[in-house]
Amino acid sequence: MATATEGQESNIVTDYTLKILGLDICADTMVGDEMLRGISGGQRKRVTTGEMLVGPANALFMDEISTGLDSSTTFQIVSSLRHYVHILNGTAVISLLQPAPETYDLFDDIILISDGQVVYHGPREYVLDFFESMGFRCPERKGVADFLQEVTSKKDQAQYWVRRDQPYRFVTVTQFAEAFQSFHIGGKLGEELTVPFDRTKSHPAALTTKKYGINKKELLKANFSREYLLMKRNSFVYLFKLSQLFIMALVAMTLFLRTEMHHENMDDAGVYAGAVFFMLITVMFNGLAEISMTIAKLPVFYKQRNLLFYPSWAYAIPSWILKIPVTIVEVAVWVFLTYYVIGFDPNVGRFFKQYLVLLIVSQMASGLFRTIAALGRNMIVANTFGAFAIITVVALGGFILSKRDIKSWWIWGYWISPLMYGQNALMVNEFLSNSWHNATHNLGVEYLESRAFFTDSYWYWLGLGALVGFVFLFNVMFGLALEFLGPFDKPQATITEDESSNEGTLADIELPGIESSGRGDSLVESSHGKKKGMVLPFEPHSITFDEVVYSVDMPQEMKEQGVQEDRLVLLKGVSGAFRPGVLTALMGVSGAGKTTLMDVLAGRKTGGYIDGSIKISGYPKKQETFARISGYCEQNDIHSPHVTVYESLLYSAWLRLPSSVDSKTRKMFIEEVMELVELNPVRNSLVGLPGVSGLSTEQRKRLTIAVELVANPSIIFMDEPTSGLDARAAAIVMRTVRNTVDTGRTVVCTIHQPSIDIFEAFDELFLMKRGGQEIYVGPLGRHSSHLIKYFESIEGVSKIKDGYNPATWMLEVTATAQELSLGVDFTDLYKNSDLYRRNKQLIQELGQPAPGSKDLHFPTQYSQSFLVQCQACLWKQRWSYWRNPPYTAVRFFFTTFIALMFGTIFWDLGGKHSTRGDLLNAIGSMYTAVLFLGVQNASSVQPVVAIERTVFYREKAAGMYSALPYAFAQILVELPYVFVQAVTYGVIVYAMIGFEWTAEKFFWYLFFMYFTLLYYTFYGMMTVGLTPNHHIASIVAAAFYAVWNLFSGFVVTRPSIPVWWRWYYWACPVAWTIYGLVASQFGDLTEPMTSEGQKIVKDFLEDYYGIKHDFIGVSAVVVAGIAVLFALIFAVSIKTFNFQKR
Repeated sequence: MATATEGQESNIVTDYTLKILGLDICADTMVGDEMLRGISGGQRKRVTTGEMLVGPANALFMDEISTGLDSSTTFQIVSSLRHYVHILNGTAVISLLQPAPETYDLFDDIILISDGQVVYHGPREYVLDFFESMGFRCPERKGVADFLQEVTSKKDQAQYWVRRDQPYRFVTVTQFAEAFQSFHIGGKLGEELTVPFDRTKSHPAALTTKKYGINKKELLKANFSREYLLMKRNSFVYLFKLSQLFIMALVAMTLFLRTEMHHENMDDAGVYAGAVFFMLITVMFNGLAEISMTIAKLPVFYKQRNLLFYPSWAYAIPSWILKIPVTIVEVAVWVFLTYYVIGFDPNVGRFFKQYLVLLIVSQMASGLFRTIAALGRNMIVANTFGAFAIITVVALGGFILSKRDIKSWWIWGYWISPLMYGQNALMVNEFLSNSWHNATHNLGVEYLESRAFFTDSYWYWLGLGALVGFVFLFNVMFGLALEFLGPFDKPQATITEDESSNEGTLADIELPGIESSGRGDSLVESSHGKKKGMVLPFEPHSITFDEVVYSVDMPQEMKEQGVQEDRLVLLKGVSGAFRPGVLTALMGVSGAGKTTLMDVLAGRKTGGYIDGSIKISGYPKKQETFARISGYCEQNDIHSPHVTVYESLLYSAWLRLPSSVDSKTRKMFIEEVMELVELNPVRNSLVGLPGVSGLSTEQRKRLTIAVELVANPSIIFMDEPTSGLDARAAAIVMRTVRNTVDTGRTVVCTIHQPSIDIFEAFDELFLMKRGGQEIYVGPLGRHSSHLIKYFESIEGVSKIKDGYNPATWMLEVTATAQELSLGVDFTDLYKNSDLYRRNKQLIQELGQPAPGSKDLHFPTQYSQSFLVQCQACLWKQRWSYWRNPPYTAVRFFFTTFIALMFGTIFWDLGGKHSTRGDLLNAIGSMYTAVLFLGVQNASSVQPVVAIERTVFYREKAAGMYSALPYAFAQILVELPYVFVQAVTYGVIVYAMIGFEWTAEKFFWYLFFMYFTLLYYTFYGMMTVGLTPNHHIASIVAAAFYAVWNLFSGFVVTRPSIPVWWRWYYWACPVAWTIYGLVASQFGDLTEPMTSEGQKIVKDFLEDYYGIKHDFIGVSAVVVAGIAVLFALIFAVSIKTFNFQKR
């Protein structure tokens, strides 16, 4: 963080900032993301603030720094900022959501903006006078901040009107703004702005002239150390790649074992050339993981680059240099293992020359993929371009298609393909050696000439030089791409339809009594007026828990610091009861274990150890039945990005309401829920990814609540339903929650920094202190009187000030610092109080089943039948795919593009089969097509499945469907897309390469292409299903591409494969595809071949490739079978593995 300030003092600054922000307790914890458990939401928010504070900045612009923090922490941060500003003459502009009154009182100036106009800008003291002069007064027990937010809005304005003698008319924002101009503050501001600033007064050194905080050497050093740390933390990936290379090397060694490798004739030379080609391809593909790893780091890089942490070259250089040692080791493993075993030329000099070339090729590949990642900036686009780059480089590298067969319009591709230089250098290095020529005739040179490679020895050094050039070129391009390109997606807000147009409809939803919100408990009474909504009946349930203890394994970092225990206890024996029709707030400082308790009760924890009893209406809780009657609104709102709001709800209701509810009732129910949650204005907007596109935070929050409500649950858990919302949005959400409770449901919310209004909408409070122990469990009382009475009765606790927010006061008096100064432990006090005994008694009573009640029981585990689940999942997937052009359209264009490219590269080669070279070229075209289109499909499907899978975890935990329908839907939705892809490709290529136009052959060609693309796509899905995230998936998948490539029967033909690997040829999907394609195209030809001494094509195929024409049927069945097999493995893996750690 703090490398922006120089040297020693930076540590002091860092520690100080950590202390102010209260981050000292988690200073050594990983930050984490959706799948990796890290710090809590509030702490993450504070890390963002701290990252800016440690720098030497004087002007601070802070946007909503308090989201997800409790009010006392917010107060601490703002007050420290205030000191900072006053002492160091800084400037700070802070936009806050729902600031608590005491936080609001810390500010000097207020800017109030409404509908894009400044309503007030000036000292805080005068803001109320200004509104009084307009005829509006802030009532007692109402935060000024909340008053300011409501007084300009149409709905809430009337309740503050104080001039009883005049009739109230709505005062528009424009009127306010004009009135402010004439108000004395506004006038003064206007005058100040008309006088131009006097330049002579400012000191020349006031503005900094340097762009970065420290010199170039330090910048590089800081980036090196960070990149090194990241690599150390991510060492799993590198070890995995190493072991993968090791296994590939073993395969290659045993496949090309030297006892089987002779130096007699052209066929043997072909096998050696195959070995060389395979080495190159392996080393090349090994860099493919670079793409996903680079893209994962880009968002952070863009943020830090734009804030001038460092220039982009300082980021690009370490990520190149630090990878070099890794490459050296990887290539060493490969070459040292395989060189002598395969039986390359025994001369040591040539051995090291080969090592050198492969080392540079590896560098070149990782440079290339990094550049592609920085240019693509989006997983799907980058993968497509990555695959495209490989194709161009490989197809024109001189092995698959020899140089003399490359058309004149593609020859430039040959000269700029880095692989061509590597291939030639290695070929020259091997075939010009002593083992390839004897006294009479030089086999090596003959082979090189037959495949049109260069025969001069200086080509080794030329190739090496060219490769080094490419390494530098790609890394410079990487730096430039980082410098000039911004993030891929621009965040966009959804504009809701103007509310004035449908004024009439909204008025009915408005709950009576809200207008008189001057009285403290109006929110509570509001909804007893008329009960609105909820057609479907449900039975109320209570939930009790007694002495619940939750612990996790002690993290490795803490063990290293000398902690002895094996387990870290997060909840230390908490007990309580939640009853129907009672709204309970779960509160406590950040990190007290609120979310943890919630997850434990809702059964969402996947790791850790839970002890203690949890009962539902007196019966022990069973997760299967419990999921059917409970809803859980998560803190981070996970939804499928490509469906609309209405569709999300429809889908949830469809799968979670009992099957007895018909679709008409269901739609009515959804309409009611949407009205209750006020989602109607955005019903047709796409959801989008959080923070990137689509809905705003509070709309997403309300969607999360709505998705749970349409399931008609009896018990609802909400994790921070109001964090990230401003006062008005929070009030809407709380109104939703309150309405839900008044229908007789049990609702539990964890909550951060509530305003007085929101806090007093709750009936009961469950207060926890840091370390997971409860301090107060009981009713709030009117104006929080019970709560206040309880704490004020403790000796030494300061009395609450008038009009002060009880929630904030309560967190302040129970803070750890207070405990120390009073010398008491609030937990013990609570355990000895009457309150505790009353609660225990209540738990006892509710823990007995009511007479005549039955344990929860459902005839089936899921509310809908298997078929309906499939139907619903398929419906959603169909929309998701249709609306995801970066995936579907890119894939389609890619196919067309490659088809045209291959068509032009292999123009009219399909009809030629008079020489061995021609036949090899034709088969080469099929081989590359299969390999590359397939790899492209597999790698582009991975991120799509990975994003959907996080949603799947949430929906499965909610008991919406079992894993199989989900998997089937994901599989079925691919079929039409892949079909279109196969047909486009087939038609274009078949015509351009000029294969035989008979119906039978064309049909076979399409059939094999379709199923091949299909099994590749399913293979990609399967790897995601079997691995924790798509980075690891892409590495695992890459391993198999290489093996399949090797055994496909093109690089090494089946008769040349040693007997102990033959079995794998039959197990290799690509081999079957190529077998089918070659057999159906050429297997029945009876024309003689000139180069093979008039042998007919059919016989040559049987001798050289072992391919027989009458075996087509079998290969067709096998290829289709492989696709089905992969799909099934995907389904099973989704069903049995859960990689979410919570």
